[in-house]
Amino acid sequence: MTSSPLPVADQRLLLVHAHPDDETIGNGATMAKYVAEGRRVTMVTCTAGEMGEILVPELEHLAADREDKLGEHRRGEIADAMAALGVTDHRFLGGFGRFRDSGMKWAPEGGYAIPADDVHENAFWHSDLVVAADELVRIIREVRPQVLVTYDEFGGYGHPDHKQAHRVATYGAALAAVPSYKPELGAAWDIPKHYWNAMSESRMREGMRQLKAAGEEVEFFGGDPDGPLPPVVVADEHLAAVVDGGSEGARAKLDAMRAYPTQIQVDGPFFALSNNLGDRVWAEEFYRLAKGVQGPVNDEGLETDLFAGLDSSWA
Repeated sequence: MTSSPLPVADQRLLLVHAHPDDETIGNGATMAKYVAEGRRVTMVTCTAGEMGEILVPELEHLAADREDKLGEHRRGEIADAMAALGVTDHRFLGGFGRFRDSGMKWAPEGGYAIPADDVHENAFWHSDLVVAADELVRIIREVRPQVLVTYDEFGGYGHPDHKQAHRVATYGAALAAVPSYKPELGAAWDIPKHYWNAMSESRMREGMRQLKAAGEEVEFFGGDPDGPLPPVVVADEHLAAVVDGGSEGARAKLDAMRAYPTQIQVDGPFFALSNNLGDRVWAEEFYRLAKGVQGPVNDEGLETDLFAGLDSSWA
C-alpha cells in the first residue's frame, strides 16, 4: 500500500533563531512562500537582541550601555517583520525576556564572531542547555512540526547565540522525541527532517562578480569574488535543498528587512544586492540536511521543498 503525500494544510515548519532579523535574512522568502501556500509556520526567537548595534542615531539612547531598551524596540520590529511575511505564530523562547542577547565581538583575524569580553549573567550563551531546551520541547510537542530549521554547529558565523540556538534546537528536538521524557511537557514528537541554514558558494561568488561588473563596491566577505569566503558560505556539494520564494517571496522578505531599521541599512549592501541583481538573490534560500532523507531533487541535485518526501503518516 502506497502512502499519500502529506497534505499542504498539515505541513508544519518550525524555525529557531537567535535574534530578531536573523529569521528574515536567512529564511524570509521561505516563510512567506509557505504561509502563502497555506502551510503552518512557527517562528521561535531565543533572545530580544538587546546587544545589537543601533544604526539609527536618534535611537542610540536605547543601547545596552545607556537605557538598555533596545530589546523592547526590536520586539516591535520583529512583529512588523512577521506581519510582512504573513507569519502569525511567533514566540520568544520561554517568553519575552527569558534569555538575553549575549553580544559578541569579532575574532582578531576577522571573518567570524566570538563571545564578548563581558557577558550578562542572563545571557543566552550562559543558559543551562536542559532548561532552554525544555522550553523548546513544549513548543515542539504542541506544534508537532515535520520540519525544523536552525543554524549549523558554528552558528553560521560564530555568534555565541547562534551556536546556542543550534544546540537548543538540536537537543530540544531529541528530547521531544523521547516518550518517557517529561510527559508533562506534552506527547512525544520526533521531527523527521532537520535543516541548517546555508549560503551557496557558487551563488555568492556569482553575485559578487555581477556587482563588480555593475560598478558596485562589494562591501562584504572581503570583496573578492575569487578569494576566501567565511564559514557562513557553504560549498554547493554540501547543500541539500533550495526554496525559491519567487518575486512575491522576495518582496515580502525585503519588506520584512525594512522593518529592522536599527539593524539593517536600506541603502546598505543588502539592498544593493537586490537593486543590482534582482529578486533572485533574495528569493532563493539554501539548506543543508541535518536529519532525514532527501526527497526528490532538481537538476542541481537539490530538493525544492523542505517537505519533499514526507507522506500523510506525518500529518
